[in-house]
Amino acid sequence: MINVIIAGASGRMGQRVGYMVQEHPGLHYAAAFEAAGSPVIGRDPGELAGWGRAGVSIEEGLEAVIERGDVLIDFTFHKATMEFARLAARYNKAMVIGTTGLTAEELEELGSLSQHFPCVQAPNMAVGVNVLFKLAAKTAAILGDDYDIEIIEAHHNKKKDAPSGTALKLAEMAASGVHRNLAEVGVYTRHGMIGERTKKEIGIQTIRAGDIVGEHTIYFAGPGERIEITHRAHSRDNFAKGAATAAAWVVGKKPGLYSMFDVLGLQDL
Repeated sequence: MINVIIAGASGRMGQRVGYMVQEHPGLHYAAAFEAAGSPVIGRDPGELAGWGRAGVSIEEGLEAVIERGDVLIDFTFHKATMEFARLAARYNKAMVIGTTGLTAEELEELGSLSQHFPCVQAPNMAVGVNVLFKLAAKTAAILGDDYDIEIIEAHHNKKKDAPSGTALKLAEMAASGVHRNLAEVGVYTRHGMIGERTKKEIGIQTIRAGDIVGEHTIYFAGPGERIEITHRAHSRDNFAKGAATAAAWVVGKKPGLYSMFDVLGLQDL
């Protein structure tokens, strides 16, 4: 049995990850923690989430529980995530990171840290979204420069980062299909007299409203026609289930930074 530690165990994602860990036949919910001073310290995370007893108490900080687990699952905040990654590297503990909003500098540091522990890092852990990533790259490669590429993403009004990590990854995959660098061609805001759309640009537009779990649509618009590929998440369980699958997969792997393509066997497709 693989022992799992859950960061931010009382949060929206932490609660659903805990449930999926409990449901997974190869995983054991071994420990849970929250930030210092959290009012839920001492509570059972399963009872707090409403799905039954987890059999552990939420403790204060990762250092209090890190020796109890084989793998840490984290969907918190990018600055906290990096602190956890540094500890995981120090203790040689596997890690699954679903946190979005990591900066380029943080991703570079994570790559260096992962030389000391195995880590799965992905902006979205749902199976369907990772298939969408592959479809975006392949569709872009087939259609080429004659089709404009645009992405619209929508999430709930509590989401802190924009565009979503999923939308950025989707744009990166499409850009790779037409041999472009997203840093050079990405357009995130359009307002006023902006002139004609350039041939190479890839647009990413953001919606934040209500309780939308997550929706992503990529458009390939050409002369006289367009293709739209959409993924809609109806609950957070798809992300949480993917994280549990990644946790079961990553333990025992060589140190390094892995993606959900590795976990799902999509790397060579």
